[in-house]
Amino acid sequence: GAQLETSGGGSVQTGGSLRLSCAVSGYAYSSYCMGWFRQAPGKEREGVVFIDSDGGTRYADSVKGRFTISKDNAKNTLYLQMNSLKPEDTAMYYCAAYFRGWIGCMSERVADFDYWGQGTQVTVSS
Repeated sequence: GAQLETSGGGSVQTGGSLRLSCAVSGYAYSSYCMGWFRQAPGKEREGVVFIDSDGGTRYADSVKGRFTISKDNAKNTLYLQMNSLKPEDTAMYYCAAYFRGWIGCMSERVADFDYWGQGTQVTVSS
C-alpha cells in the first residue's frame, strides 16, 4: 500500500505562513484523490482541501484565499501552502489519499481515505 510522510508544521504568529509537505510512495495508480485534513483538540477531523488526479481542487470555505494545495508529480509530494494564518487554524494536520479509480474526489469523507500521514502540528498564536 501507499505510504504518506508528513512534515513542515510549526508555530507561527497570526498572519504568518507555513508550508506542509506530504511525500507519497508505494502507489502506482494514475487515478487518486489526495487531501489535507485537520483536527483541533476536542473537535472532529475536518477536510481542508482536496486535489484529484486531474488537478481539480476544492477548498473548505474557512481557508479559501489563504491556503493553496499543489502536487509535484516528479517528486510525488503534496504541498499545502498556508498564508495569513489565524489562531483558529491551530490543529494537527494530516495528509490522506485514496486510489479507487473514481473520477475526481467523489468522496471527501474521512472514512473513505485509505492512507494517512502521521500528522504534523500547526500552532498559530495571537
